[in-house]
Amino acid sequence: MQVTEEARYRLRLADGFLLEARQDMELKRWRSCVDNSQLAAENAAKTLLALLGPLGRTHNPAVLLREALEEKRFPPGTCGQVERVIDCAKLLGQDVHIESDYGDEAAGRTPWELFDEHDAQQSLALAEEAARLVRQIIASCPGP
Repeated sequence: MQVTEEARYRLRLADGFLLEARQDMELKRWRSCVDNSQLAAENAAKTLLALLGPLGRTHNPAVLLREALEEKRFPPGTCGQVERVIDCAKLLGQDVHIESDYGDEAAGRTPWELFDEHDAQQSLALAEEAARLVRQIIASCPGP
């Protein structure tokens, strides 16, 4: 695995969304914190996919990461970290993305009615963990 420009770009995206999620937490904008945390975790996961080759468009990188892990495309020493990034990306997956943007249309609940402080704290913690793990994996990779 080699750190590519695409991987660096995805990590910068993850870092930017994490920064906004932290700001949202301070400002008590729970929905926005969840939304930005979801995007941070998604882009952290996409960073790992970008280490493997060209990255297609997906809002569900956990599935592709799982396939790559099962195909043993990650170095053995990183498999536990990749597994946990998959968990974080799955917990903050496409359902969270849709709910934080559109709410629960069937129940008539807006995104601001769906998420509270506890949800924001959990989402931010998962996104922080995913980004931290991805940085550790990247640190073990050779540069371009």
